Amino acid sequence: MILVVTAVDAERDAVMRGVAAAPAAPVQVVAGGIGPVAAAIATAHLLAAAPPYELVICAGIAGGFRDRIEVCDIAVADRVTFADLGVRTDAGFLTLDEMGLQQESSYVASDSELSKRLTQSVTGEILTLACMTGIDDDAQQLAARHPAAVAEAMEGFGVAAAAHRAGVPFAEIRAISNLIGRRDRSSWNMAGAFDALTRAFAELVKEPLP
Repeated sequence: MILVVTAVDAERDAVMRGVAAAPAAPVQVVAGGIGPVAAAIATAHLLAAAPPYELVICAGIAGGFRDRIEVCDIAVADRVTFADLGVRTDAGFLTLDEMGLQQESSYVASDSELSKRLTQSVTGEILTLACMTGIDDDAQQLAARHPAAVAEAMEGFGVAAAAHRAGVPFAEIRAISNLIGRRDRSSWNMAGAFDALTRAFAELVKEPLP
């Protein structure tokens, strides 16, 4: 059984439309809530309460990094990073690792092999933020700190942390609805991103997932 965790119902429905193309595929799709905390709680609860899962996928829409990915492209994570977990100083942003705090890392490696099943996808780092980027300066600083990042969203690290604790492989797949920077909803393509997410999952489940 594959568990797919989204944030909201619209993302869940887009994934389910794709999964429906192969109704025999053993996939459960759940909207776990917005943000890393809600995502972690929902994923941990499902992993503890249900029969064993072979893979956990965090899926949904996301903001893309300019010049690295385009609107309606599919991003597949090779690494998921909690990008605003740390402290802002006059010298710049410091991660928990850089602050010398002893805890688990603020990033989790992701299974990027799923990208081989998708005819059009971009593989790279997907950032998790509790506070999304809404101004150009923040977008530029984030891009500079994470030169391999292709997208940002709000749930990936929460899902990844819960899966990692349970010993279950994790992946993150995102459809790009907008490019990050100054918030301008008129430039977003939500419908196109949901359609891209549906097509991506229809491709993924054409054959049994590993």
